This record gives sequence, C-alpha cells and structure tokens, in this order.
Amino acid sequence: MNDTDRESDNPAVARIRGRYPQYTRRRLEGFAERLQQKIHADRAPVTSLEIAGPTERISLAEALELDYRPVALGETLGPLWATYWVRVAAVVPEAWAGSRVDLYWDSRSEALLWLDGRSSQGLNPGRHTAPLVQSARGGETVNFHVEIACNGLFGAFWNDPQAYALAACELRRFDPEASGFYFDYEVLRQLEADRDPTIKSRSYGTVGETAQPALDRTWAGRLLHDLNRVCNIADPDDRVTWPAAREILTTLLAARNGTIAHEMSAIGHAHLDTAWLWPLAETRRKAQRSFSTAVALMDRYPDFKFACSQAYQYAVIEENDPDLFARIRAKAAAGQWIPVGGSWIEPDCNLPWGESICRQFLYGQRYFERVFGARSTVFWNPDVFGYDAQLPQLMQSAGMSRFLTQKLSWNKFTSPPHHSFHWRGLDGSTVLAHFPPADTYNGSVQLAELRYHASNYKDADRSPEALYLFGYGDGGGGADETMLEALQRMQDLQGLPRIQIRTADEFFDRLAKSAQNLATIEGELYLEYHRGTYTTQSETKRLNRACEAGLQALEFVVAVAAAWQQSAPSAQEIEGLWRTLLVNQFHDIIPGSSIREVYERAEVELAGVAEEANRRSQTVLATLCDSGGAGWTPVNTLGRARTEIVSDPDGVLRHVAAAPFAAGEAMAIDDRVTVAADADGFVLSNAQLTGRLDRTGLVRSLLHVASGRESFASPAARLLLLDDRPLDFEAWDIDPFALETARDAAGEVSCEVLSDGGLRGEVRFERGIGRASRLSQVIRLDAGADHLAFETMVDWQERKTTLKVMFPVACHASNATYETMFGAIERPTHANTDADAAKYEVPGHRWADLAEPDFGVSLFSDCRHGYSAFGNQLALTLLRGSELPDPQADIGRHRMRYAIYPHQGDWRTADTVGRALCFERPMLWAKGQPRAPLRQSFLTAAPANVIVDTIKPAEDGEGWVVRLYESAGVRAAATLDFGADISSVWISNTLEDRIAAIPTQARSCRLSLRPFQIVTLRVFRQ
Repeated sequence: MNDTDRESDNPAVARIRGRYPQYTRRRLEGFAERLQQKIHADRAPVTSLEIAGPTERISLAEALELDYRPVALGETLGPLWATYWVRVAAVVPEAWAGSRVDLYWDSRSEALLWLDGRSSQGLNPGRHTAPLVQSARGGETVNFHVEIACNGLFGAFWNDPQAYALAACELRRFDPEASGFYFDYEVLRQLEADRDPTIKSRSYGTVGETAQPALDRTWAGRLLHDLNRVCNIADPDDRVTWPAAREILTTLLAARNGTIAHEMSAIGHAHLDTAWLWPLAETRRKAQRSFSTAVALMDRYPDFKFACSQAYQYAVIEENDPDLFARIRAKAAAGQWIPVGGSWIEPDCNLPWGESICRQFLYGQRYFERVFGARSTVFWNPDVFGYDAQLPQLMQSAGMSRFLTQKLSWNKFTSPPHHSFHWRGLDGSTVLAHFPPADTYNGSVQLAELRYHASNYKDADRSPEALYLFGYGDGGGGADETMLEALQRMQDLQGLPRIQIRTADEFFDRLAKSAQNLATIEGELYLEYHRGTYTTQSETKRLNRACEAGLQALEFVVAVAAAWQQSAPSAQEIEGLWRTLLVNQFHDIIPGSSIREVYERAEVELAGVAEEANRRSQTVLATLCDSGGAGWTPVNTLGRARTEIVSDPDGVLRHVAAAPFAAGEAMAIDDRVTVAADADGFVLSNAQLTGRLDRTGLVRSLLHVASGRESFASPAARLLLLDDRPLDFEAWDIDPFALETARDAAGEVSCEVLSDGGLRGEVRFERGIGRASRLSQVIRLDAGADHLAFETMVDWQERKTTLKVMFPVACHASNATYETMFGAIERPTHANTDADAAKYEVPGHRWADLAEPDFGVSLFSDCRHGYSAFGNQLALTLLRGSELPDPQADIGRHRMRYAIYPHQGDWRTADTVGRALCFERPMLWAKGQPRAPLRQSFLTAAPANVIVDTIKPAEDGEGWVVRLYESAGVRAAATLDFGADISSVWISNTLEDRIAAIPTQARSCRLSLRPFQIVTLRVFRQ
C-alpha cells in the first residue's frame, strides 16, 4: 500500500483536510498511543516466581541465603519500609532470537534489578522496564533477583501508605523499529501541540509568569498537515505502511533553526535528597537504584552525561556496592559520569555555621580529588532554602568559581531578576551563578518544558546560553530512555532551542565566553518561602550547635597537644565526627522538613557526636593539666578574652577571667547583683544594668546605666502565640497571615527568687502556654554582666502553633542587623517594597541587633535561628507545631537561652559579635592545674574585630590551620601572636593548600583584611 492508496484524491476531502485542528490533534494523540504499544507488543510470562521477606535492608549475598517461597502475581506487600527479595527464572521464547529482551516489573514501589550478581537498574512507578538480554539466542533461561523496597519515590508522602503489591512481572520483546517510529512522531506531535502556549508559571511561586511565544504559524501548519498525513498513510498494525510515514517524519525532523537561537546545554541528573520522606538508611538503596540506572543508560546512549553531587552518596556506594562504584569510576574516566558540587552533601546554607560549610567543602573536594582525580569547580546546590551572603567567598576559597541553584524560582513575593549573573559576597568575592530557566531541576524533556525554558530565560539579551537539568529527582530516579530518545531528535529542530548534552563545566565555559555585561547581584540570595525551616525540629538545631561548638573546641585542644608533642586524636578520627554532623546538615534534615524516622536517628547521632567531642576534649585536657592538682581549671577555647560568672562542675559559682585560647582563673570582682522584690515584681541590678520584672515575667524596664538609656519602648520579653497553618509545606513555611493572629501567651504564672544577689541574681517564672504546654523561665543577671539572660525550658505540646518572644526596642532604624556565617547582614524593618515585605521572618546565627547611631539593643540566641524585626519590634521564634511530614515534630521538652544586650554605639563598637560568641559557647573545665601549654594564649589576634574562629591540626599532619575573619565590615590591619616562635606561616585556602608564604617576626605576623574577609593560614612552629 502506498501513499496514494491511503490518501483520498477526492477534491471535496482535500478542501476540508486540516481545517478541524482540535479533531486532528485528538487523532494525533491516539495514533501516538497505538504506536507506543508496539514498542513492547510481544510478551511472555516468567516460569518461576519466588519471594522472601519481609527482611531488613540486606546485601545481595545475604539475600541469596534467604528461604524463598512461591508467590503469585497480585500478592500484597508491606508495610511501609519493609523489604522483600524476589527470585525469578524465565525462558526467552525461541521466536525472540536476535531481539533485546526486557523485564516489565510493577510492585507499586521502588525496586532494584540484580542481574548476574550486579545492581543493574532501578525500577519504580513510572520506570517499569529494564533490559535483561541485549541480543537473545532464543530459548535460553534468564535468572535474576529483584529487591523490593515498600515505599514510593517520596516515601509515603502526606497520604497513607499505598498497597504495595506484586502487580506485574513478565518478559517483553523490545521492537527498535517501533520505538524509532514512535519517538520520531511523538517529538513532532508535542511540538505542534505547543503551537499556542498559554501564559504560565512553572514554579511554586505566584510571580514571574511567562508569556511564551507561539510557534511559527507556517511551521505549525506544516506540522499539523504532515502529521495528519502520517495518520492517513500508516497503520501501526501494518509494518508495510511504516517506511513512507517515516520518510515524512525524517523530512520534518530535518527542519533547523536560524543563525541565532537559544542554546540549551542539557545534562541528566537525579537530585537525590540524602534524607527527606524516607529514612537515611533508605538513601543507600535509592542511590543504588538511581546510579545503576544512569550507568546502564550510558552503555546504550554514548552521548548521555550524568551530573551527580554529594560525596557522601558516593562514599555509601563505595562501601556497599563496590562493583557499581567501579562502574561509576569507569564512566567518569570516559567523560559520561560528571562529579559536581564539591561538598560532602548538599547542605542547608542558612543554619550551619561557616566552619561547617568549610568542612563540607574540605571533605567533599578531598573525596572527589581522591576518587576522581579532580576537584569540582561548581557548587551544585539546586534545592536549598536560601543562600548566605558569604558563600561566594567560601566557594572561591574551596576552588569553586561557579554556582548553580534553582530554588529561588519558588519565590512568593518577587521573581529573581536574572538567571545568569555574577554573585558578589560580603567581601567582594564573585562567582558566576546560574538558575536554570525551566524553573525545575527535574526536567522531563517535554516539548512544552523546553520551549518554556527558552522563553523564560531572563538574560537572553546578554547570552544565548542556559542549562537544562533533566531526570526525575528529589526521590532520585534520574533520566530514562524516553528522555534520551527525545533529545536525540531535538538537537536543532525548528521551534526548539538548540540542544546539546554537555557537562556543567562545558556549559559554564560557554556562558562565560558568550556573556555580555552580565548583571551583578550583591549579598544573600533570600528565598521568599520556607521560613519555618529556621525553627522546625528545634532539638536537632540545638544539637547541631552543640556539635559545632564541641568539635571546634576539640580541634583547638588537639592542636595545642600536638604542638607540645602530647598524644591526641588523629585528623581522621575527628573527621569521622565531622562527617556525621555534616550529613545531618543536609537541606532536608537540619531545616526540619523530614519524617519522624529521620529525626529519631539524627538526634541520637548528633547527641553522640557532642558527647564524644567533649569526652575526647577532656582526655586531651588531662594531658595538658596536672592531674595531681586540686580543683578545676576553666579553659577558654575562643579567640577572645572573657570574664564571666560561671558554675564549675561542682556547682560552685566563680568569677573567671581567661585570655584567648588559654586556661583561665578565678578572680575577685567588685561588682555585685542585688535583687529586690515588691508587690509589683522584682528589680535586678548590677553596675551595668537595672532590670524591672513584673510578676508575669515581662521586663517592664531595662536601664543601661552608663548611658542612662531605657532599652524598651514598652514591656518586653512578651511571649506570643501565633496560629500557624501554612497553605502548603507545613514544616517548611510560616505564612505571613500567621503574624496577624499573634496574641499574648496568657495563663496563670507563678514566680520565685532563686538567687537573691551577690554573683548572680535569678527569678524563675512558671506558666502554662497554649492548651497543654508548660514553660519554666529563669531570668538572670550576673555580676559584671552587660546582658540580661533568659534560661528557658518548655514542655511543648502545641500543634499548628508558633511561639515567639518579642522585644519592643527603644530605637528607630530602617534596618536591623543579623549575624550570618563569618559576617553580618542588614535587612529591612519595614515593608516599603515587595522584597522588603517578604522578609518578615529571616535566618540568623547568634545575634540580631536594632540600633540608632548612639545606642542599640542586641538579641543573643544560643540555638534559635528565626528572627524578625517590624519597626522597633525585635523578635525570636522559639518553637513551632507542624504536623506534616512529622506529626510529632517538636513535641516534648526543649531548652534554649537568649539574652538582651543594650549598648552604646552600634553593634560594631559594642562588640556584639564577641559577646554573643561567649554567650553561646561556654568554657570547658579541666581537672587540676594547667601546665605550660595552657598558661598562655596559644594565639591572639588584634584588633578586636579580627575573630579567630578555628584552630585545627592540618589534614596532612603538618602544622596546624588557623581560620579567622574580619567581623565588623571594615578594613583591618591584623596582628597575630602565636605564643611561641614559628618557622613559617602560609596563606592557604579552605582545602589547606599552601598558596604563599607571608613574612613573620619571631612569634607573630601581620595581615591586611578586607571587610568581612575570611582567611585560612597554615602555621608551622619551630
């Protein structure tokens, strides 16, 4: 049958052909469905199907030893997180000789095919087929195993677990001719279907809609006409009719773009959250499923390239599936597997302290260099809830000058103005940044998505280059053959961007070369969404702070011990503790957006790290103190001098003074605290402050004695409850209307004086909170202290409720200042613009400050990160009560400390940075009297705005590393005194490379620092 036989020559028919497009398009869709069914038209049942389980998550070797029983299709499985192993035997039909034979599998869950003893490919809802035999002999028996994980790509998500079941298992013959016909046709059909796209936004944000241009009318008409001709002349059931139809398609697919077109670099990936709606233990298997699938596709598609970040996930595969790991390394050597990211995991970039981010890069880059022979140049972090303003500097210091994310397309108030730009950090460091304009990192290679990518690109006037990430993600999965088949036909098809699969480096090279006058964006990249993540799962955040403090303290005492030839833990031992912490800084763990199982594990692990860091510190300190000496020695592990009232391990209050990085000693103090009580409340006074508390716990007045200024405009330390019912993403979000529901946490209050003066004055308040919660708060003023402290314990039982504490400061300022990692940033106290209004809840570290030029108030926090400032109202979010995805989130006991520090001048002159640091990190205590190494400062830095944050042994075992930063946003001429003669000091970087030697003089050296500059040094002592 030829073309003429299938098409009518009737003139009446010819007059109306193509004039009923809606009918025609429905016809085209139906034809595509018929063609698709031909790809695996021939099917055969398996001959043997046996199952074992449920079991734990076990290896293949262990699975081979299980007892298997016969099973029939249709058997239900479960419960959620259960594991089953299925053993299958099948005979390939004789008639299939020479054909590729595929498995068709459906267990309504995730699964992994094990073929010839190797992890072969992941199987999950939406990915049901996997090749078993590339070219069958016919009649052979195929044996394999399938490991079933009773969960979907997204765990159980918000709904009840689905009924996992052994729904299908059969052999199917792959028909390459039918596959080629289908993809030729379907690519063109999708292109015609998008001829008149609607105005739309692909992101979760409600702003930034894109008016996508219509397809060229002549080209669209040709497509509709010729695709209809294909339907006229071809019958999917009659192969004789196919060649003529494919000739038409070949002609259409040869239509090319003009001289200038949008240039799309495409790369596959499988964004795999290290934990989220599944426990961490399941991530190993998700990685096996995703990575084995990618390797299998590379075998069949030599042009396919797959980008994969997160050194931790590689390390898990290296340990648990060495064969797959070897295949990954081979594909990396061949240029198909592309390691990216340079970090241990994809970390949250608001909550970890700067040293934690340094360790993400240090351990991540060292791993990539060891395993793949190269460091990453791109910080690949597409799915994180905002980006700290110091990240460009930290990236540059770790060898990464390029940055990729997508998350800001979710903004709710404003649309990011650029997709390609230079991102400049606080110190002036700049990286080349790109947001893929498809507004997704889970591209599916649909025609409409690719055309949206081109039309949405906001920097087309400056560069034609943009990046497209394709492959199922979040729960892993990655690309599939439908995406790769489509891309093969789209490389330069008229009406689409010019598309080529490229590596991330190739894309950024092209962008850098082609770009004309890219814009520069300064400071933080604030996500206008997911603000609840600064607070949710507060115990995990508290433990994170404890681990950071404990590990940095441990490394300091280890460095001292090493310098004095005392035994101490190795860098490898300490790295193991850091790695555990870093995994729990993943961007769905520490923000609080994972399921209960994740936090049950995280809290145990983090508590273990904090305890182990402290235990090892005590062991090292025992070698640096005279164990025969009496009493306790306080040890200052910070780079600034401190004097404070502290309680030693025996519970005795002492006034202690300590030089930087040295042991301290108890000293007399002239100042005393008085506590007076009357019918209205209590007055706590020392030489610096006078605070008046009423009997409900409100601070009615806090007088700064030296200036005579009142700190508050109205009663402060108000505890407020907010209705917290976000429209979407409950654990992630605090919606703006929650603020409209704020009300005093009213309830019966009892109070008592715990300490009536001397070295410490304390009043305790007990009260009910909300419907079923209890709060116990000790308000404390110490002798010599310049801040009023709040030690708070809460038994929290509230749901869909937020607890905030509010301080109405007696200052007017258009901006408040917040500590960021290794620096500080200003944010508005008003809502003049949409971008200003969006910042109604913002992240911070140890302090926030609201000040006039001559007076201000700082709010310290030891473990809470969610701040807000409205006019003169400075507030800290203490707890939330979200129920999804963890119904038990934050239920239970919490402890937190915060403080109010009134001061003269602004936060810089008031040394807010140093005082908040001392508030957050207590001194260590060692038994006995200090020996020589602790009796003097190991390192001092001047002036005071130069903060030595980290002293650690070098990773290579030679000397030690010092990391410091300028904290006030001004230029500084720094002097470092190392306490003993040194042989050399080198400027280094986060990766501890020696870059350049700097002059030294006996025991000191000098540095010139830019505002907010971070400096890493390698130090060698004589």
